[in-house]
Amino acid sequence: MIHVDQLIKRYGRAMAVDGLSFTAEPGRVTGFLGPNGAGKTTTLRILLGLDAPTSGSATISGVRFGKHRRGLRHAGALLDQQQAHPGLTAAVHLRALARSNGLPRRRADEVLGEVGLTGVAGRRVGTFSLGMRQRLGVATALLGDPPVLVFDEPVNGMDPEGVRWARGLFRRLAAEGRTVFLSSHLIGEMAATADHLVVIGQGRLLASGSVNELAGPDRSLEDAFLDLTSASVDYRAGGA
Repeated sequence: MIHVDQLIKRYGRAMAVDGLSFTAEPGRVTGFLGPNGAGKTTTLRILLGLDAPTSGSATISGVRFGKHRRGLRHAGALLDQQQAHPGLTAAVHLRALARSNGLPRRRADEVLGEVGLTGVAGRRVGTFSLGMRQRLGVATALLGDPPVLVFDEPVNGMDPEGVRWARGLFRRLAAEGRTVFLSSHLIGEMAATADHLVVIGQGRLLASGSVNELAGPDRSLEDAFLDLTSASVDYRAGGA
């Protein structure tokens, strides 16, 4: 479970996250939506121990991520497809992470197979396409077989087959009882994948509920999202 409670993050005078609270439950895909600058990435970075909150908390299974000795066993994350050194092969990258987290070497081969990269395991990551790097990021998240998974824009750069594969993977992981927390700007994918949605704007919670609860029977999720966030858009094209 992911629990965010009255989270505040300031950078100087700028408020990035402003009293945000929500929960992502096990057994479902929770979508995390908001316009550019809404505070999504900041929230994820605090959740994963990469930034410190000004106040409030963001915990995984009731504990701050940094308190877990071997983090990949407790939560896996894809935040940046560039997280692997371009000079390393995919296999070496994953085996090094497995070793540092006390995981068996075979887990690297297993997750490479899971994401369809077995055939390029010996290639340097720097030669990978964006879609291949995204798959490697998913493999990294899966490495510790964790109960909580966090994905930030995971299907960027993937072809239609890859997008369909990722959608099925997220649904399967949730069906296994895991917490799957998915941040994306692709509203259509969220509508097809998420069980529950958390929508934020300017660092604040705007809405939380199922796709049907947020959109209703007569509107698309895109229309509902644009209505919810209309007063929270910091960067509007054409000065509209």
